[in-house]
Amino acid sequence: MESEPVEASSPKEQMESYLGPIESLLQQVVEFGGFQLTFTIRENQATEVDVETPQFVLDFSGPDADLMVEKNAALLNALEYVVLKAARLDEELFGKITFDCKEWRRLRARELQLTAQVAAERVVETGDPFALSPMSPRERRIVHLALKNQPQVRTVSEGFGPERKVVILPASPPKRDP
Repeated sequence: MESEPVEASSPKEQMESYLGPIESLLQQVVEFGGFQLTFTIRENQATEVDVETPQFVLDFSGPDADLMVEKNAALLNALEYVVLKAARLDEELFGKITFDCKEWRRLRARELQLTAQVAAERVVETGDPFALSPMSPRERRIVHLALKNQPQVRTVSEGFGPERKVVILPASPPKRDP
């Protein structure tokens, strides 16, 4: 295993110093896990700006790619978490790199944005709060950002741990007749 990343001067250099250890560790996981996968690490281009834009994307491909995105990308998310923790990536840098396969992250972000819009419309029509299913911090952030410019609704996260979810509420409580 390679040594820990050295201190870097800029945030980009700091992130780049982790790429070697991440790549080395992931190569071992893929090899010893018996996965038929390859991966590439690429830097996001400025034209790829979206709600959630990491600086680097680690893309998987190969015969076992479907395994990575099964069950709401459970294996993809688990590998990302374990590898980034094992590489001792600073917590504040977790959003700077993401693991992806078959454009799962982009498609999931779009799905969450659409879900948020539909739920917000329902909240506006009915005046009732709408709780979404539990989701990861990254996914909750996508929902919050998707609705931040909607003046008729507001969002809050409720719950703890894996049960934490976004609740969409009317911007102001409904007026009650005296």
